[in-house]
Amino acid sequence: MGAWLRDKLPTEAKPAEMLASERFVYSDATPVHDTDLYRPNTFMWFYRDLREEPAVPGEISVVHRDARIVVIDKPPFLATTPRGRHVAQTVLVRMRDRLGLPELSPAHRLDRVTSGLLVLTTEQKWRGAYQALFQEQLVEKVYRAVAPLDPALELPAFVENRIEKTRGVLQAAIVPGEPNARTRIELETPLDNQRAIYRLSPATGKTHQLRIHLNSLGIPIENDPLYPVVCDDDPEDFANPLQLLAAELSFADPVDGTPRQFFSKRSLPLTL
Repeated sequence: MGAWLRDKLPTEAKPAEMLASERFVYSDATPVHDTDLYRPNTFMWFYRDLREEPAVPGEISVVHRDARIVVIDKPPFLATTPRGRHVAQTVLVRMRDRLGLPELSPAHRLDRVTSGLLVLTTEQKWRGAYQALFQEQLVEKVYRAVAPLDPALELPAFVENRIEKTRGVLQAAIVPGEPNARTRIELETPLDNQRAIYRLSPATGKTHQLRIHLNSLGIPIENDPLYPVVCDDDPEDFANPLQLLAAELSFADPVDGTPRQFFSKRSLPLTL
Protein backbone atom coordinates (compact mmCIF):
# COMPACT_ATOMS: atom_id res chain seq x y z
CA MET A 1 0.00 0.00 0.00
CA GLY A 2 2.84 2.42 0.84
CA ALA A 3 4.39 2.15 -2.63
CA TRP A 4 1.01 2.72 -4.29
CA LEU A 5 0.45 5.88 -2.23
CA ARG A 6 3.87 7.24 -3.15
CA ASP A 7 2.89 7.03 -6.82
CA LYS A 8 -0.35 8.93 -6.19
CA LEU A 9 0.86 11.75 -3.94
CA PRO A 10 2.61 14.98 -5.02
CA THR A 11 6.40 14.69 -5.12
CA GLU A 12 6.85 16.94 -2.07
CA ALA A 13 4.56 14.79 0.09
CA LYS A 14 6.03 12.42 2.69
CA PRO A 15 3.75 9.37 2.69
CA ALA A 16 5.52 7.60 5.56
CA GLU A 17 4.95 10.53 7.90
CA MET A 18 1.41 11.01 6.67
CA LEU A 19 0.56 7.35 7.19
CA ALA A 20 2.16 7.35 10.63
CA SER A 21 0.02 10.33 11.67
CA GLU A 22 -3.10 8.43 10.46
CA ARG A 23 -4.14 11.13 8.01
CA PHE A 24 -5.35 8.47 5.59
CA VAL A 25 -8.44 6.51 6.67
CA TYR A 26 -10.82 4.04 5.09
CA SER A 27 -14.51 4.87 4.75
CA ASP A 28 -15.17 3.29 8.16
CA ALA A 29 -12.58 5.69 9.73
CA THR A 30 -10.02 2.88 10.21
CA PRO A 31 -6.49 4.24 9.66
CA VAL A 32 -4.54 3.15 6.57
CA HIS A 33 -1.15 1.56 7.42
CA ASP A 34 1.95 1.15 5.30
CA THR A 35 1.74 -2.62 5.69
CA ASP A 36 -1.85 -2.88 4.40
CA LEU A 37 -2.34 -4.91 1.24
CA TYR A 38 -3.67 -3.08 -1.81
CA ARG A 39 -7.46 -3.30 -2.05
CA PRO A 40 -9.01 -2.55 -5.45
CA ASN A 41 -12.15 -0.41 -5.56
CA THR A 42 -11.66 0.83 -2.00
CA PHE A 43 -12.40 4.39 -0.88
CA MET A 44 -9.89 6.21 1.32
CA TRP A 45 -10.06 9.67 2.85
CA PHE A 46 -7.20 12.09 3.42
CA TYR A 47 -7.15 14.81 6.07
CA ARG A 48 -5.36 17.71 4.43
CA ASP A 49 -3.88 20.81 6.01
CA LEU A 50 -6.30 23.73 5.96
CA ARG A 51 -5.26 27.28 5.24
CA GLU A 52 -6.02 29.88 7.85
CA GLU A 53 -9.44 31.36 7.12
CA PRO A 54 -10.59 34.84 8.17
CA ALA A 55 -13.34 34.63 10.77
CA VAL A 56 -16.71 35.49 9.24
CA PRO A 57 -18.50 38.05 11.45
CA GLY A 58 -22.08 37.61 12.57
CA GLU A 59 -23.87 35.06 14.70
CA ILE A 60 -25.74 31.96 13.57
CA SER A 61 -29.06 32.06 15.39
CA VAL A 62 -30.98 28.83 16.01
CA VAL A 63 -34.59 29.56 15.07
CA HIS A 64 -35.88 26.03 15.74
CA ARG A 65 -34.51 22.67 16.84
CA ASP A 66 -36.15 19.29 17.31
CA ALA A 67 -35.22 15.62 16.85
CA ARG A 68 -35.23 15.83 13.03
CA ILE A 69 -34.33 19.36 11.95
CA VAL A 70 -32.46 22.47 12.97
CA VAL A 71 -33.45 25.78 11.37
CA ILE A 72 -30.79 28.48 11.55
CA ASP A 73 -30.61 32.16 10.61
CA LYS A 74 -27.40 32.58 8.63
CA PRO A 75 -25.30 35.76 8.43
CA PRO A 76 -23.91 36.89 5.06
CA PHE A 77 -20.47 35.71 3.86
CA LEU A 78 -20.81 32.29 5.53
CA ALA A 79 -20.91 29.35 3.10
CA THR A 80 -23.41 26.56 3.73
CA THR A 81 -20.95 23.67 3.27
CA PRO A 82 -17.16 23.32 2.90
CA ARG A 83 -15.99 24.08 -0.60
CA GLY A 84 -12.81 25.52 -2.07
CA ARG A 85 -11.23 28.05 0.27
CA HIS A 86 -14.16 27.98 2.71
CA VAL A 87 -13.99 25.01 5.09
CA ALA A 88 -13.91 25.89 8.79
CA GLN A 89 -15.89 29.08 8.20
CA THR A 90 -19.06 27.36 7.04
CA VAL A 91 -22.46 26.72 8.57
CA LEU A 92 -21.98 22.96 8.52
CA VAL A 93 -18.63 22.89 10.33
CA ARG A 94 -19.62 25.53 12.86
CA MET A 95 -22.96 23.98 13.73
CA ARG A 96 -21.79 20.37 13.88
CA ASP A 97 -19.27 21.45 16.48
CA ARG A 98 -21.60 23.82 18.33
CA LEU A 99 -24.54 21.38 18.58
CA GLY A 100 -22.55 18.15 18.85
CA LEU A 101 -24.36 16.67 15.84
CA PRO A 102 -21.79 14.91 13.61
CA GLU A 103 -24.45 13.91 11.03
CA LEU A 104 -25.95 17.39 10.69
CA SER A 105 -26.55 18.11 6.97
CA PRO A 106 -28.23 20.88 4.96
CA ALA A 107 -31.56 20.06 3.33
CA HIS A 108 -30.92 22.87 0.80
CA ARG A 109 -28.38 25.65 0.23
CA LEU A 110 -28.02 29.39 0.37
CA ASP A 111 -25.38 31.34 -1.53
CA ARG A 112 -22.45 32.34 0.68
CA VAL A 113 -23.39 36.02 0.38
CA THR A 114 -27.11 35.47 1.08
CA SER A 115 -28.47 35.73 4.63
CA GLY A 116 -31.40 34.07 6.35
CA LEU A 117 -33.14 30.78 6.96
CA LEU A 118 -31.48 27.43 6.32
CA VAL A 119 -32.91 24.00 7.21
CA LEU A 120 -30.54 21.25 8.35
CA THR A 121 -31.32 17.65 9.27
CA THR A 122 -29.97 16.17 12.51
CA GLU A 123 -29.26 12.66 11.15
CA GLN A 124 -28.64 11.10 7.74
CA LYS A 125 -31.87 9.08 8.02
CA TRP A 126 -33.92 12.29 7.83
CA ARG A 127 -31.97 14.05 5.09
CA GLY A 128 -33.65 12.51 2.04
CA ALA A 129 -37.19 13.39 3.11
CA TYR A 130 -36.42 17.05 3.77
CA GLN A 131 -34.19 17.43 0.71
CA ALA A 132 -37.05 16.14 -1.42
CA LEU A 133 -39.26 18.99 -0.17
CA PHE A 134 -36.90 21.54 -1.67
CA GLN A 135 -36.08 19.54 -4.78
CA GLU A 136 -39.77 19.03 -5.55
CA GLN A 137 -40.56 22.71 -4.84
CA LEU A 138 -42.93 21.92 -1.98
CA VAL A 139 -41.57 24.70 0.24
CA GLU A 140 -43.07 28.19 0.15
CA LYS A 141 -40.26 30.74 0.37
CA VAL A 142 -40.27 34.47 0.87
CA TYR A 143 -37.15 36.56 0.37
CA ARG A 144 -36.66 40.27 0.86
CA ALA A 145 -34.12 42.44 -0.91
CA VAL A 146 -32.96 46.04 -1.01
CA ALA A 147 -32.72 47.39 -4.56
CA PRO A 148 -33.15 50.69 -6.45
CA LEU A 149 -36.60 52.26 -6.40
CA ASP A 150 -37.98 52.64 -9.92
CA PRO A 151 -41.34 54.49 -9.96
CA ALA A 152 -41.86 53.49 -13.60
CA LEU A 153 -41.68 49.77 -12.85
CA GLU A 154 -45.09 48.10 -12.82
CA LEU A 155 -45.38 45.90 -9.75
CA PRO A 156 -46.25 43.29 -8.72
CA ALA A 157 -44.43 41.55 -11.56
CA PHE A 158 -44.10 37.87 -12.37
CA VAL A 159 -40.75 37.17 -14.01
CA GLU A 160 -40.48 33.92 -15.94
CA ASN A 161 -37.56 32.81 -18.10
CA ARG A 162 -34.86 30.17 -18.55
CA ILE A 163 -31.67 30.38 -16.47
CA GLU A 164 -28.61 28.25 -17.07
CA LYS A 165 -25.27 28.19 -15.26
CA THR A 166 -22.08 27.00 -16.93
CA ARG A 167 -19.57 25.28 -14.65
CA GLY A 168 -16.57 27.53 -14.06
CA VAL A 169 -18.44 30.71 -15.05
CA LEU A 170 -19.35 32.97 -12.13
CA GLN A 171 -22.54 34.41 -13.60
CA ALA A 172 -25.60 32.44 -14.61
CA ALA A 173 -27.46 33.69 -17.67
CA ILE A 174 -30.96 34.04 -19.11
CA VAL A 175 -31.10 31.94 -22.29
CA PRO A 176 -33.76 31.07 -24.89
CA GLY A 177 -35.92 28.06 -24.16
CA GLU A 178 -38.66 26.74 -21.93
CA PRO A 179 -38.88 28.73 -18.66
CA ASN A 180 -37.35 27.05 -15.63
CA ALA A 181 -37.22 30.05 -13.26
CA ARG A 182 -40.26 31.93 -11.91
CA THR A 183 -40.45 34.72 -9.33
CA ARG A 184 -43.19 37.06 -8.11
CA ILE A 185 -41.75 40.48 -7.21
CA GLU A 186 -43.61 43.04 -5.11
CA LEU A 187 -42.72 46.45 -3.74
CA GLU A 188 -42.94 46.20 0.04
CA THR A 189 -41.41 49.31 1.63
CA PRO A 190 -39.78 52.36 0.03
CA LEU A 191 -36.74 53.32 2.13
CA ASP A 192 -36.16 56.71 0.52
CA ASN A 193 -36.38 58.28 -2.93
CA GLN A 194 -33.78 55.89 -4.34
CA ARG A 195 -34.07 52.53 -2.54
CA ALA A 196 -36.79 50.12 -1.51
CA ILE A 197 -37.37 46.73 0.09
CA TYR A 198 -38.90 44.19 -2.29
CA ARG A 199 -40.76 40.99 -1.41
CA LEU A 200 -39.67 38.08 -3.60
CA SER A 201 -41.64 34.83 -3.88
CA PRO A 202 -39.77 32.28 -6.01
CA ALA A 203 -41.73 29.37 -7.44
CA THR A 204 -38.48 27.66 -8.48
CA GLY A 205 -34.93 27.56 -7.13
CA LYS A 206 -32.40 28.06 -9.90
CA THR A 207 -28.88 29.27 -9.13
CA HIS A 208 -28.83 33.06 -8.59
CA GLN A 209 -32.48 33.23 -9.68
CA LEU A 210 -33.56 36.19 -7.53
CA ARG A 211 -30.40 38.16 -8.24
CA ILE A 212 -30.83 37.63 -11.99
CA HIS A 213 -34.54 38.43 -12.00
CA LEU A 214 -34.17 41.74 -10.18
CA ASN A 215 -31.21 42.65 -12.36
CA SER A 216 -33.29 41.86 -15.46
CA LEU A 217 -35.83 44.47 -14.30
CA GLY A 218 -33.11 47.08 -13.99
CA ILE A 219 -33.08 46.99 -10.17
CA PRO A 220 -30.06 44.85 -9.16
CA ILE A 221 -29.85 43.89 -5.51
CA GLU A 222 -27.71 46.25 -3.48
CA ASN A 223 -24.08 45.12 -3.01
CA ASP A 224 -24.40 42.20 -5.44
CA PRO A 225 -20.83 41.17 -6.38
CA LEU A 226 -21.97 39.36 -9.57
CA TYR A 227 -24.87 41.23 -11.14
CA PRO A 228 -24.84 43.30 -13.24
CA VAL A 229 -21.01 43.05 -13.28
CA VAL A 230 -18.54 40.72 -11.57
CA CYS A 231 -16.57 42.47 -8.84
CA ASP A 232 -13.33 41.37 -7.22
CA ASP A 233 -14.07 38.99 -4.34
CA ASP A 234 -11.87 39.73 -1.34
CA PRO A 235 -12.54 36.92 1.18
CA GLU A 236 -11.60 39.22 4.05
CA ASP A 237 -13.85 42.13 3.04
CA PHE A 238 -17.13 41.94 4.95
CA ALA A 239 -18.03 45.63 4.68
CA ASN A 240 -20.86 45.47 2.16
CA PRO A 241 -23.22 42.49 2.61
CA LEU A 242 -25.55 41.52 -0.19
CA GLN A 243 -28.96 42.90 0.72
CA LEU A 244 -30.82 39.65 0.16
CA LEU A 245 -32.56 37.81 3.00
CA ALA A 246 -34.24 34.39 3.05
CA ALA A 247 -37.00 35.68 5.31
CA GLU A 248 -39.72 33.01 5.54
CA LEU A 249 -40.12 29.27 4.99
CA SER A 250 -43.27 27.16 5.26
CA PHE A 251 -44.03 23.54 4.40
CA ALA A 252 -45.83 20.42 5.53
CA ASP A 253 -43.42 18.22 7.46
CA PRO A 254 -42.60 15.17 5.28
CA VAL A 255 -42.49 12.82 8.27
CA ASP A 256 -45.66 13.62 10.22
CA GLY A 257 -47.47 16.22 8.09
CA THR A 258 -47.22 18.97 10.73
CA PRO A 259 -47.43 22.50 9.28
CA ARG A 260 -44.07 24.23 9.66
CA GLN A 261 -43.43 27.96 9.37
CA PHE A 262 -40.26 29.86 10.21
CA PHE A 263 -39.27 33.52 10.15
CA SER A 264 -35.85 35.16 10.06
CA LYS A 265 -35.12 37.57 12.89
CA ARG A 266 -32.92 39.70 10.64
CA SER A 267 -34.17 42.87 9.01
CA LEU A 268 -33.16 44.92 6.00
CA PRO A 269 -30.97 46.77 5.31
CA LEU A 270 -28.46 44.21 6.61
CA THR A 271 -25.46 45.40 8.59
CA LEU A 272 -22.61 43.62 10.33
